[in-house]
Amino acid sequence: MILRVLYTGVWAYAVWLVITWTATAEQLIFGAVLSLLVGLALAPLGDVAAPWRVLDPRRAVALATLLVTCAVRIVRANVSLAHRILAPSRPLRSGMVVVPTTMRTDAGIGATGLVTSLIVDNQIVDVDTDRHVLQYHAVAVPEGDDQQKAEQINAPIERLLARIDRR
Repeated sequence: MILRVLYTGVWAYAVWLVITWTATAEQLIFGAVLSLLVGLALAPLGDVAAPWRVLDPRRAVALATLLVTCAVRIVRANVSLAHRILAPSRPLRSGMVVVPTTMRTDAGIGATGLVTSLIVDNQIVDVDTDRHVLQYHAVAVPEGDDQQKAEQINAPIERLLARIDRR
């Protein structure tokens, strides 16, 4: 239980540092105390990955690849959406899409939903863990069968997440 508090506290402190982006003594101390309180509150919910697992070279490369891929997809989706707004003559084929997922753990499904929803083209709406499918609202519904749609929405991100999650 102590390790869960510690791991969660370290992750929370990393988030605190990114969010505040301030290095005053007061900010650092307050963030440390708040992070430990978050760790205490969340520790009973389950296991937490040790923060230093990110330092494994294969995992670090996979994480860097995921970050670059997401950054490119986010910029591309935002430019496309801005173009759709500024050029309303472009056809808008929005709708709901149900795609298969290869993720089987709650963490994998949660990460897939969170990361893919950062890209404005598709926002996760529902998860069906029994049938292993995800439902998205798509700005532009992709062409093809479910597998082809998954290749455009969630499959590339899932492959990168799977490389990070390897134990």
